[in-house]
Amino acid sequence: MMKALIIGCGIAGPVTAMALREVGVEAEIFEAYGQSAENVGSFLNLASNGLAALRTLGAHRTVLEPAIPTPRMVMWSGSGKRLGEVANGLRLDDGTVSHTVLRSDLYRTVRDEAARRGIQVTYGKRLVSYDDHGGGVTARFEDGTEATGDLLIACDGVHSHTRSILDPQAPAPRYSGLYSFGGIVKDTSLPGEPGVYNMVFGKRAFFGYTVADSGETWWFANLPRRLGDVPESWKAELVRAFEDDANSSAQLVSRSEVGPALPIHDLPPVPVWHRGRVLLLGDAAHATSPSSGQGASLAVEDAVALARCLRDSADHREAFGRFEAERRPRVERVVAYSRTISNSKAAGPVGRVFRDLMLPLFLKKSASQESLAWMYRYQASL
Repeated sequence: MMKALIIGCGIAGPVTAMALREVGVEAEIFEAYGQSAENVGSFLNLASNGLAALRTLGAHRTVLEPAIPTPRMVMWSGSGKRLGEVANGLRLDDGTVSHTVLRSDLYRTVRDEAARRGIQVTYGKRLVSYDDHGGGVTARFEDGTEATGDLLIACDGVHSHTRSILDPQAPAPRYSGLYSFGGIVKDTSLPGEPGVYNMVFGKRAFFGYTVADSGETWWFANLPRRLGDVPESWKAELVRAFEDDANSSAQLVSRSEVGPALPIHDLPPVPVWHRGRVLLLGDAAHATSPSSGQGASLAVEDAVALARCLRDSADHREAFGRFEAERRPRVERVVAYSRTISNSKAAGPVGRVFRDLMLPLFLKKSASQESLAWMYRYQASL
């Protein structure tokens, strides 16, 4: 049986291991950190196309248990004007819609499901180098240990060390100009219909929130700022950014526990996705900003597509080539689309005026579900 060494146990790693097992490839996961990613990050969107790919693996029900359905988005200006509404994904044939899930819950559920299927995860294994010796590949870790397999699949994220080994000339992650924050408030006065994301293009920053059936408000904020320009208090900075907007975002943030400030990065097109027996997958190959809500879903699609290509190809070289040919046009289109949205969130005073004038026209054009069908109707199947 072919064996794959998977670097990284975030979201892409366990899902890739499960997909490979479906086509008869053994997989073992090596995680750099000494423990799992519990309580890391705030929450993310798992779009319907990502859930469809998880359904292919029989894993979507477990993921949905701690998540909340969020099939619609309503856009607002900072002055309180309703700009328009768009769908957040397309409803699957069984009625499943896009969901929002805590990042830590998603990490936990995919890791536990992989473990339930017999996939081994070893922590404290930070990759420092590898040797592709023709008949296999040997990974070397910081603690002095090694592991050998037939393939090495890098699922180690936007700041992938494997990518820099594979191609020392690979582009570095690019900063979007935004810091991201998030939180959950149990008692709130913000109006909101469960299942609807309210997206506010504020005067100084971007604010989004959705109300769960439990009454909790899940909120996030994107604050334009120079990278490394850290204020004395991020919470106070956010309150100031929203205090002139015609909604209660400033008050909500003031009553909330504000999570860590995370600079948002994506990747420009990465020229080399694979060489020999080594392949980049998910954010390691094509990280997108969260503005499209597609990062996790693209990683799940990658996992299923790779498994299918390995199953249907004569060898790994053919499989990796087919995988890249299938996936590159799609993911680079999503990255570009997401970057356009991020740029609108970081617009200056003149740009904000133009954005608020043009956005209703764009949203009206996008109101039809078919306008974004290219993103949501992708079929990642085995």
